[in-house]
Amino acid sequence: MSKKAYFYAIGKRKTARAVVKLFADGQGDILVNEKKLHDWTDDQEMYFRILEPLNLLGIKKDFDFEIKTSGGGKKGQAAAIILGIARAITKKNSDFRTQLKEGKFLTRDPRIKERKKPGLKKARRAPQWAKR
Repeated sequence: MSKKAYFYAIGKRKTARAVVKLFADGQGDILVNEKKLHDWTDDQEMYFRILEPLNLLGIKKDFDFEIKTSGGGKKGQAAAIILGIARAITKKNSDFRTQLKEGKFLTRDPRIKERKKPGLKKARRAPQWAKR
């Protein structure tokens, strides 16, 4: 499948990454880590959230996607996939950018785990204070 021409984009969320390849002449197949999307996700809600940018534009059956995910958990990877799909579609056809922007599919969620500071138990949690 990867011998054909494709559009390439990367989506990120927390520590998860998704490398998305969009193949222009497709039947709507989505492969995630060499598995069908339906087999990769066991959660129906996550499945439909991943397809949301395609359903918004009405192009669900026009493209094939080959996606490699790494890092984080399933939900973080799913959010990275959504961003990667939206970015790849924008590279293919910039006319879709305004619709994807309004649907908030092109916004990278910047929230990541805050690092632990020296002298603290967690990122902000100080040790319990004792008067005596």
